[in-house]
Amino acid sequence: MKRILASMIALGAGAAIGLGAVGASAQTPKSGGILNFVVPSNPPSYDAHQETTFGVIHPLAPVYSLLIKVNPDDPQSSDFICDLCVGGVPEPTENGTVYTFKIRTGVKFHDGTPLSSADVKASWDKIIFPPAGVPSSRKAFYTMVDSIEAPDAETVIFKLKYPSPAFKPALGDPFAWIYSKKDLDEHGYGWHKANINGSGPFIFVTHEAGSSIEGKKNPNYYVEGRPYLDGYKAIIAPKMSLRLQAIRADQAAIEFRGFPPKARDDLVKALGDKITVQESNWNCGNMVVFNTKMPPFDDARVRRALTLAVDRWGGSEYLSKIAIVKTPGGVVFPGHELAATKEELESLAGFWPDIKASRAEAKRLLKEAGHENLTFDLHNRAVDQPYKIVGTWLIDQWKQIGVKVTQKAVPTAQWYDKYRKTRDYQVGLDAGCQSVVNPTVDVSKVLCGSTNNYTQCENKEVQDLYDKMNKEGDKAKVRKMMRRFEKIVMDEEAYVGPALWWYKINPHRSYVKGWKIAPSHYLNQQLDNVWLDK
Repeated sequence: MKRILASMIALGAGAAIGLGAVGASAQTPKSGGILNFVVPSNPPSYDAHQETTFGVIHPLAPVYSLLIKVNPDDPQSSDFICDLCVGGVPEPTENGTVYTFKIRTGVKFHDGTPLSSADVKASWDKIIFPPAGVPSSRKAFYTMVDSIEAPDAETVIFKLKYPSPAFKPALGDPFAWIYSKKDLDEHGYGWHKANINGSGPFIFVTHEAGSSIEGKKNPNYYVEGRPYLDGYKAIIAPKMSLRLQAIRADQAAIEFRGFPPKARDDLVKALGDKITVQESNWNCGNMVVFNTKMPPFDDARVRRALTLAVDRWGGSEYLSKIAIVKTPGGVVFPGHELAATKEELESLAGFWPDIKASRAEAKRLLKEAGHENLTFDLHNRAVDQPYKIVGTWLIDQWKQIGVKVTQKAVPTAQWYDKYRKTRDYQVGLDAGCQSVVNPTVDVSKVLCGSTNNYTQCENKEVQDLYDKMNKEGDKAKVRKMMRRFEKIVMDEEAYVGPALWWYKINPHRSYVKGWKIAPSHYLNQQLDNVWLDK
């Protein structure tokens, strides 16, 4: 078992396994047809600058453009290509502090408004320098940015405070949709939460709440010959059984998020060569979050006890057979050079190799804190895979130390509301899902003070380490700082308790061509390169 787990942790971000006829077809792409796909969640809003869920990316990313994006022909790599910029992604000048982009000409938003560098600047200003009260979920990714300039209609310049290897990957964030400056100026920064106007390969048609979102081909798309599809229909189906039935009955061709192992096996058994499966490690992991402003979870001893009670090594063996989770790990994507080794993990609370000793320490801490008979509600998302399954597993783990927990699973919008607005939860299950594998900014999810960190923790050392890692070019030094960062967040203060990293399994109808799996369910979702071999 130890050898198996060590092999799992050694898998890098680029690991991809295929079953059936996997890979891009050598055939000439065909034009036409509607791609039907299933989505397990409704979008909380239409504004990707605010949201963090696939529920907005999958049905609406095809409508929007990006400045740069991961290479759709090799999404497992760290290769980026221009979307709205011209030529290749530029290298920095002035000692790594200036990035100059030339913007395509002749591009129009779907309402007919011409797109220029002013729109790119306005969009990135909203992401990096949002006005007070305007949410920007990934603002912390760009602490190295000093200013953005648009000296002419075809040029955008990003000036950094200091050189940072994390900047270019952060710039390829798939949530960084380019909005019209005209829309922002005339309608305000909240307009995109309920309105859509992009410049991408598809034009938004309709959203039937709780049912579907549809888009049609943009005849004026700036990439010649694209998109191949006439349109797409995102069918909203929260229940996995309905999504599986849709693919099995060919009412839908794919789900871009991922299915558990048994669902994959059942589809392959039923459909044979009519189904293709792509698999990959997943830059996404569940984590337990503690509301540090609500007693008794304001006590580090209580938080640490609850993470010590969880057997992540044994859970990996069991849960990987029934859910889309697999690898034990810390705050960095397993397999990355900055990730903790198995030996380093075993020194952290919740990863001790002796679960009996770990749980004995958990009981001691609860007794010392005066909470031997602790009871609480687990705030969770009403999505089976993997939230509710992982939640059920955690409740059983905590039961082993005498803690009684009730799972309260709610729809996505309500799940976010307790984290973002009311903050009246005790303990919750969150997901640290990132897109491009970029650890020194990805860990901003667990950074105290970050807008998408819901623990309300406060820790100056954690902030200082984060700032230093983003400025340091020596990877050995960054790795050492990352271990200290991880020790504070997961062990000493236990603001969060990582559960397991996910594993992405995408069975799809074999007539779907051109789409390649990425290490994230957010990447490669514009669909302009997808075609149907029918």
